Amino acid sequence: MTSGNPIVLSVSGLTKSYRTAGEQVAVLRGVNLAVASGEGVALTGESGSGKSTLLHLIAGLDAADGGEIVLAGTPISGLGDAGRAELRRDRLGLVFQQFNLIPSLTVEDNLAFQSRIAGRHDAAWHGELVARLGLGQLLKRYPEQLSGGQQQRVAIGRALAAKPLLLLADEPTGNLDEATADEVLALARDLVTRTGCGFLMVTHSARLAATLDRQVTLHAGLIA
Repeated sequence: MTSGNPIVLSVSGLTKSYRTAGEQVAVLRGVNLAVASGEGVALTGESGSGKSTLLHLIAGLDAADGGEIVLAGTPISGLGDAGRAELRRDRLGLVFQQFNLIPSLTVEDNLAFQSRIAGRHDAAWHGELVARLGLGQLLKRYPEQLSGGQQQRVAIGRALAAKPLLLLADEPTGNLDEATADEVLALARDLVTRTGCGFLMVTHSARLAATLDRQVTLHAGLIA
C-alpha cells in the first residue's frame, strides 16, 4: 500500500453467491482489500474467479450478500439505488472493455458527460485531458469514427474528467493490440497519478499487472 496516503477504498469480509441450475454458488467468500489514494492495484485471477463481480459490487452495480465496502468513509452497503447511482456519478470513474461511449455524442461531449452531470466540469482539466490523450483533432468526431484505441482514450478521459476518488477498470485494454494497450494504460496510470485517485484494474495480463504499484489475486473467492 502507498505509504502515508489515505485509504480511499476498504473492502472487508465481502461475500456474494448466485443461484445457478438450482444451487447456490459462492463467488466471493470473504474478500478483504484496500486501495490507497494515488495507488494503482491490479486484480488478477483465473476466469470465473469473481473479479468482475467484485468490481460491480464496489461500483454499486450489484449488492453484496455480506461484508462491507467503504468508499472514502461512505459505506456502500447501506445505500439504496439512488444513493449508489449518486456515488457512481460523483466519486467513481468506470472504464470497461466495451468502451460504452454514447454514440449520439461527439468526442468532446462524451469526454465532458460525467463531469457535467456531476456538476464538476473543469474547463482547464478538460483541456489538459484532451491534450494528454491526444484527442485535439478528434473532438468533433463521433465514436463510430474512432479506432478502438481512440475510443478507449475517450472512455478513460470521461472517467477521469470529474476527478473521481477511485477509478475502476475491467479489462480496459482487452480489445486492443499489445502496443496500443501499453500506450493507453501508460496514459491512464499517468493521469491517475496526476489526479491522486485510487486505481483498481481487473486484468488477465501479467505483463500489464506488473506495471501497477501492487498486484492481488482472487482465488477460490478470496484474495490470495
